[in-house]
Amino acid sequence: MRERPQNQISLKAKTVWQITGLITSAVFILADIGIGLLIYFHIWPIWTAAIGIAVTAVYMIFSVWLVPMYRQQFWRYEVHEQEIDLQHGWLTVKRTIIPMVRVQHVDTKQGPLLRKYKLASVEISTAATKHEIPALDMEEADRLRDSISKLARVTDDDV
Repeated sequence: MRERPQNQISLKAKTVWQITGLITSAVFILADIGIGLLIYFHIWPIWTAAIGIAVTAVYMIFSVWLVPMYRQQFWRYEVHEQEIDLQHGWLTVKRTIIPMVRVQHVDTKQGPLLRKYKLASVEISTAATKHEIPALDMEEADRLRDSISKLARVTDDDV
Protein backbone atom coordinates (compact mmCIF):
# COMPACT_ATOMS: atom_id res chain seq x y z
CA MET A 1 0.00 0.00 0.00
CA ARG A 2 1.19 3.46 -0.87
CA GLU A 3 2.19 5.87 1.91
CA ARG A 4 -0.12 8.76 2.66
CA PRO A 5 0.80 12.18 1.24
CA GLN A 6 3.24 14.15 3.40
CA ASN A 7 2.20 17.80 2.96
CA GLN A 8 -0.45 19.33 5.23
CA ILE A 9 -2.48 22.48 4.77
CA SER A 10 -1.83 25.59 6.88
CA LEU A 11 -2.59 25.59 10.60
CA LYS A 12 -4.36 28.92 10.03
CA ALA A 13 -7.04 26.99 8.12
CA LYS A 14 -8.49 25.88 11.44
CA THR A 15 -9.06 29.52 12.47
CA VAL A 16 -10.70 30.38 9.14
CA TRP A 17 -13.04 27.38 9.37
CA GLN A 18 -13.89 28.23 12.99
CA ILE A 19 -14.86 31.78 11.97
CA THR A 20 -16.93 30.35 9.11
CA GLY A 21 -18.64 28.05 11.63
CA LEU A 22 -19.42 31.03 13.87
CA ILE A 23 -20.91 32.97 10.96
CA THR A 24 -23.16 30.10 9.92
CA SER A 25 -24.09 29.52 13.58
CA ALA A 26 -25.37 33.09 13.65
CA VAL A 27 -28.08 31.99 11.19
CA PHE A 28 -29.21 29.32 13.67
CA ILE A 29 -29.20 31.89 16.47
CA LEU A 30 -31.41 34.20 14.38
CA ALA A 31 -33.77 31.27 13.78
CA ASP A 32 -33.86 30.66 17.55
CA ILE A 33 -34.78 34.32 18.07
CA GLY A 34 -37.57 33.93 15.51
CA ILE A 35 -38.84 30.85 17.33
CA GLY A 36 -38.73 32.83 20.57
CA LEU A 37 -40.92 35.53 19.02
CA LEU A 38 -43.40 32.93 17.79
CA ILE A 39 -43.54 31.48 21.30
CA TYR A 40 -43.94 34.94 22.83
CA PHE A 41 -46.98 35.58 20.63
CA HIS A 42 -48.39 32.13 21.52
CA ILE A 43 -48.13 30.82 17.96
CA TRP A 44 -45.77 27.92 18.74
CA PRO A 45 -45.39 25.77 21.86
CA ILE A 46 -42.45 26.37 24.21
CA TRP A 47 -40.78 23.01 23.52
CA THR A 48 -39.85 24.25 20.02
CA ALA A 49 -37.43 26.72 21.63
CA ALA A 50 -35.69 23.91 23.50
CA ILE A 51 -35.25 21.96 20.26
CA GLY A 52 -33.97 25.05 18.44
CA ILE A 53 -31.44 25.86 21.16
CA ALA A 54 -30.26 22.23 21.34
CA VAL A 55 -29.78 22.05 17.55
CA THR A 56 -27.87 25.35 17.60
CA ALA A 57 -25.61 24.18 20.44
CA VAL A 58 -24.79 20.88 18.72
CA TYR A 59 -24.17 22.63 15.40
CA MET A 60 -21.83 25.15 17.05
CA ILE A 61 -19.83 22.42 18.82
CA PHE A 62 -19.31 20.60 15.52
CA SER A 63 -18.80 23.56 13.17
CA VAL A 64 -16.64 25.71 15.45
CA TRP A 65 -14.60 23.14 17.34
CA LEU A 66 -14.61 19.51 16.09
CA VAL A 67 -14.82 19.76 12.30
CA PRO A 68 -12.13 22.47 11.81
CA MET A 69 -9.70 20.65 14.09
CA TYR A 70 -10.03 17.29 12.36
CA ARG A 71 -10.37 18.73 8.87
CA GLN A 72 -7.05 20.55 9.17
CA GLN A 73 -5.33 17.60 10.79
CA PHE A 74 -6.35 15.03 8.18
CA TRP A 75 -6.03 17.03 4.94
CA ARG A 76 -2.88 15.98 3.06
CA TYR A 77 -1.52 16.41 -0.44
CA GLU A 78 1.58 15.70 -2.50
CA VAL A 79 2.59 16.59 -6.04
CA HIS A 80 4.68 14.10 -8.01
CA GLU A 81 5.94 14.35 -11.58
CA GLN A 82 3.18 12.14 -12.97
CA GLU A 83 0.31 12.74 -10.51
CA ILE A 84 -1.23 14.75 -7.71
CA ASP A 85 -2.11 12.78 -4.57
CA LEU A 86 -4.89 14.12 -2.30
CA GLN A 87 -6.18 12.59 0.92
CA HIS A 88 -8.76 13.90 3.37
CA GLY A 89 -11.35 12.67 5.81
CA TRP A 90 -11.42 11.21 9.26
CA LEU A 91 -14.19 8.62 9.43
CA THR A 92 -14.32 8.14 5.69
CA VAL A 93 -10.89 8.69 4.17
CA LYS A 94 -11.00 9.82 0.55
CA ARG A 95 -7.86 9.35 -1.53
CA THR A 96 -7.69 10.91 -4.99
CA ILE A 97 -4.91 10.50 -7.53
CA ILE A 98 -5.04 13.00 -10.38
CA PRO A 99 -2.84 12.09 -13.37
CA MET A 100 -0.92 15.11 -14.70
CA VAL A 101 -2.04 14.28 -18.24
CA ARG A 102 -5.65 14.99 -17.13
CA VAL A 103 -4.95 18.43 -15.64
CA GLN A 104 -6.42 21.16 -17.86
CA HIS A 105 -5.73 24.21 -15.71
CA VAL A 106 -4.84 25.25 -12.18
CA ASP A 107 -6.20 28.27 -10.29
CA THR A 108 -5.69 29.85 -6.90
CA LYS A 109 -8.67 31.42 -5.18
CA GLN A 110 -9.30 33.46 -2.04
CA GLY A 111 -12.35 34.65 -0.22
CA PRO A 112 -12.26 37.52 2.27
CA LEU A 113 -11.37 35.30 5.25
CA LEU A 114 -8.62 33.47 3.39
CA ARG A 115 -7.22 36.80 2.23
CA LYS A 116 -7.21 38.17 5.78
CA TYR A 117 -5.14 35.20 6.97
CA LYS A 118 -2.90 35.23 3.85
CA LEU A 119 -4.19 31.88 2.63
CA ALA A 120 -5.39 30.62 -0.75
CA SER A 121 -6.88 27.44 -2.16
CA VAL A 122 -5.51 25.69 -5.24
CA GLU A 123 -8.17 24.45 -7.65
CA ILE A 124 -7.16 21.74 -10.15
CA SER A 125 -9.48 21.26 -13.13
CA THR A 126 -9.70 18.16 -15.27
CA ALA A 127 -12.19 17.49 -18.07
CA ALA A 128 -14.58 15.79 -15.67
CA THR A 129 -14.13 17.44 -12.26
CA LYS A 130 -12.50 20.07 -10.10
CA HIS A 131 -10.33 19.21 -7.11
CA GLU A 132 -9.34 21.65 -4.41
CA ILE A 133 -6.45 21.83 -1.97
CA PRO A 134 -7.84 24.24 0.63
CA ALA A 135 -6.19 26.88 2.79
CA LEU A 136 -2.53 26.91 1.87
CA ASP A 137 -0.16 29.77 2.72
CA MET A 138 -0.15 32.23 -0.21
CA GLU A 139 3.47 31.52 -1.17
CA GLU A 140 2.87 27.76 -1.08
CA ALA A 141 -0.35 28.09 -3.12
CA ASP A 142 1.42 30.18 -5.79
CA ARG A 143 4.39 27.80 -5.88
CA LEU A 144 2.09 24.76 -6.11
CA ARG A 145 -0.04 26.32 -8.87
CA ASP A 146 3.03 27.13 -10.95
CA SER A 147 4.60 23.72 -10.32
CA ILE A 148 1.46 21.78 -11.30
CA SER A 149 0.99 23.96 -14.37
CA LYS A 150 4.57 23.31 -15.49
CA LEU A 151 4.35 19.56 -14.85
CA ALA A 152 1.00 19.29 -16.68
CA ARG A 153 2.45 21.13 -19.71
CA VAL A 154 5.53 18.91 -19.83
CA THR A 155 3.36 15.81 -19.60
CA ASP A 156 1.09 17.03 -22.43
CA ASP A 157 4.10 17.75 -24.65
CA ASP A 158 5.55 14.30 -24.02
CA VAL A 159 2.38 12.47 -25.13
